[in-house]
Amino acid sequence: MPEDLMRYDLLAQNALKGVVREALRVAENSGLPGEHHFYVAFLTRHPGVQISQKLAERYPREMTIVLQHQFWNLRVLEDRFEVELSFDNVPEHLVVPFDAVKGFMDPAVQFGLQFEVQSPIRPREVDTAVVTPATSEAKPADIPAAGEAPKVVSLDQFRKK
Repeated sequence: MPEDLMRYDLLAQNALKGVVREALRVAENSGLPGEHHFYVAFLTRHPGVQISQKLAERYPREMTIVLQHQFWNLRVLEDRFEVELSFDNVPEHLVVPFDAVKGFMDPAVQFGLQFEVQSPIRPREVDTAVVTPATSEAKPADIPAAGEAPKVVSLDQFRKK
């Protein structure tokens, strides 16, 4: 089979990150409609990620934020998004490049995407926690889904083996 010099795997991943970008833009411009809410998982050490030292120490590798009721000043740019959340009643400003995003889920409609991220840390070091900003309680990475299993799009099926 010929070598894929076009890197369709990366083109497809970038296109799917556009879905995340546009969903966040809807929330930025109109708020979250109905019961929609987002879980966004990202690598905290990825270049361009800006979080406080306190959060970096608490989540040294990866964290998942929830955008639902208590988030402010969501700003979506072409290469990143910025948002303010409250952790233990302390407001925090986060900057997350789309290249750092590992996963996106909207449990209201059982829609999810997973991305392969080139990590500046070794893969075996990655741990996961879900952070609910209102309480900052860590839970297992398995995001609870009401009803059926989430629809997850994985690009692995398109990669050469």
